[in-house]
Amino acid sequence: MLKLLGSLCIASGGALSWYLQRAERRRERDARSDLQRAFRRMGEEVRLARTPMPALLKALAKDCGEPAAAFLEAVSRAAARGEGLPGVWREQAEALPLCERDKSAVFALAGDLQGDEEKVCKAIYHVTFLLAKSEEEAERKRPEEEKRAAALWFSASALLVILLM
Repeated sequence: MLKLLGSLCIASGGALSWYLQRAERRRERDARSDLQRAFRRMGEEVRLARTPMPALLKALAKDCGEPAAAFLEAVSRAAARGEGLPGVWREQAEALPLCERDKSAVFALAGDLQGDEEKVCKAIYHVTFLLAKSEEEAERKRPEEEKRAAALWFSASALLVILLM
């Protein structure tokens, strides 16, 4: 009976680990998508409406999911207080659930958000392009990664259960 309970715990742990890994990938995908959409809108607003950056960031945060909204809200509050935008931008971007390549693209945008309209829009569109490219690549790899992760977690759980018996 004790071995059966232990086996059940091990199998449940493997399933939970697989589920948490899958949820983390989904969170990264959602954050990337939200940031991409927000940056597109930011480019349009900078070009057409010339909205001040703190107000623009606050408005963009309302249409995003949790990680991207928290990032944009924090940067907006800091910009409204008069803090340096590049420093706060980089600090808040570190907490985003993105891969290092996507984080570095978002970091690069921090320095280019000041200056003339053309420079800002060009930088925003460049980051949007990099995030879209990253999203395409992630979607292409997703089925294979999900199969591999499921096989890994469930095989490891099965091996531990067999060793327990």
